[in-house]
Amino acid sequence: MKTAELRQKDVAGLQAEVKALQKAHFNLRMQKATQQLSNLATLRSTRRAIARAKTILAEKQAAK
Repeated sequence: MKTAELRQKDVAGLQAEVKALQKAHFNLRMQKATQQLSNLATLRSTRRAIARAKTILAEKQAAK
């Protein structure tokens, strides 16, 4: 998800997005551990997406 799309969400929406991304990242890590994951770049992209969402969430919470 792009930064502009994340900035349009409210705090509750961002928290839900972070939770969904963390769950997806966990599933990818489990696939890697069982050697079912073929594209390891998805781990990096989900990790960065989590960081991006958390950063915007912190900005919104600090603005309040």
